[in-house]
Amino acid sequence: MELLKKNIHMSRRKAYGENRMTLSEDFNIPDKKPDAAGLIQKRGEVKLEEVRTTEGQVQLSGTLEVHILYVSEGDERRLCRIQAEFPFEEKLLLPGAAAGDSVDVRQELEDLKVRLINSRKFSVQALISFEAELEELYDVQAGVELHGEASISTRSTRVTPISLAVRNKDIIRVKEELSLPSSKPNIGEILWDSVELRGADVRVQEGSLDIRGELFLFLLYEADGEKKSREWMEASLPFQQSLECSGASPRQLPDVEVSLLSVHLEAVPDYDGEERNIQAEAVLNVNIRLYEEDTVEILKDVYTPEKELLPVCREEAYESLAIRNFSKCRAVDRIRMNPEAPRMLQFCHSKGEVRIDEAWMTDQGIQVEGAVEVSILYVTSDDSMPFAVMEGDVPFSHLIEVENAGGNCRFSLHAGLEQLSAAMIDSEEIEVKAGVSLNAFVAREEKGFFLTDVQEKELDLARIQEMPGIVGYLVQEGDTLWDIARSCLTTPEKIREWNHLETEEAMPGTRLIILKNIPVQRS
Repeated sequence: MELLKKNIHMSRRKAYGENRMTLSEDFNIPDKKPDAAGLIQKRGEVKLEEVRTTEGQVQLSGTLEVHILYVSEGDERRLCRIQAEFPFEEKLLLPGAAAGDSVDVRQELEDLKVRLINSRKFSVQALISFEAELEELYDVQAGVELHGEASISTRSTRVTPISLAVRNKDIIRVKEELSLPSSKPNIGEILWDSVELRGADVRVQEGSLDIRGELFLFLLYEADGEKKSREWMEASLPFQQSLECSGASPRQLPDVEVSLLSVHLEAVPDYDGEERNIQAEAVLNVNIRLYEEDTVEILKDVYTPEKELLPVCREEAYESLAIRNFSKCRAVDRIRMNPEAPRMLQFCHSKGEVRIDEAWMTDQGIQVEGAVEVSILYVTSDDSMPFAVMEGDVPFSHLIEVENAGGNCRFSLHAGLEQLSAAMIDSEEIEVKAGVSLNAFVAREEKGFFLTDVQEKELDLARIQEMPGIVGYLVQEGDTLWDIARSCLTTPEKIREWNHLETEEAMPGTRLIILKNIPVQRS
């Protein structure tokens, strides 16, 4: 008797860990910069430089990069920009990890507070969170066919495991050049910039990824000339690029995250030699996971009336695809400024970042609670503080529906900002409308029994001799011809033949005649 087996590729989560760390640092304003009178705007970026896996843990090292825009002391009230970097090291417990494992680590700057201590020193406090995940690939050999006996009956089941086919991290560079509107004066000095990634979309091609989206750019600058007026502009830069990805196929299931890694803006001369062009270079991080889904019919049980067959099964955990969901939701709210803040004279720019506070699996799907963190730069009516920032959260709640959801599902969730608009209600209040994209990849963690071997034994002839030669049987609710035939040492095909059944199964209440099977004796 020959058992034909198939090698099935599978993947599963091997380890997961998360941690938070705080950074508290002071730093001095460089000597070449003037004294600070007040803070206007701040921005932070967490950059991982090294991820090293050891036994049961991950060692992380990187830097927190902080950008600050402040107003100087003195009659001129200049706007000045400074930058500081704070190195850090952190250990993240990851039970099950081994030295050399390739771990996927995500970092997030959850909170950043900057305070002016005195005219030459700032205080920085940051809360950084880390998530680490490790997946493993493995193979299972499962029986799919059994040959060698003419009267073998088999029962099969269908499994649809997913396996990680491509795991990679890469970057793409987006280079664009744009010109100032004709109504704007030439650029003297760039004071502040902000770039957001919006509407990122990834499509899998043969051997490559098609990545598209837009970079939303804001620029605050000091004009060239004697007046040195402060000007600003906004622009949207759509992009589309092809990223080479070995092993990629349109048949695969993508779980790809695109994020903004770094941006460099520089004023460059136009054809007339005037500083009217802006060269933007953005580096986008592409975290790639491509899964393959395989549908396999594997043997669940076997028997023959000629011999006693003992299936040998092994229980294995595997993952199947529950759903890939691309949903959008809207967040609308009004933000009032602090009573102590300068009054708003003119709106300049709004910047938003999507924050997921909680996401958990319910019986209906993934319940997501979060907010769009909004930062609004505006011109004030106070000459001593010409610009100011008001900040606020625009909350949202959304249910990503997942059929047959439950505690046995794991998911990855990528949130992004699709649209953001802000409008002045009055000098103290702004209405914010945001569009949020939520892309979910949900895998169902399952367990299955895979038939790996079949052992043979001779039938108990004494038991066969005691069985009646003919049996009348009334089909009960839940009966199958397989179960009836197995208990009577015959086959479903013979029962159908004896009883002239034209259907696969007999309806409850059907009367069946079953003849005794005499096994063939082998010398």
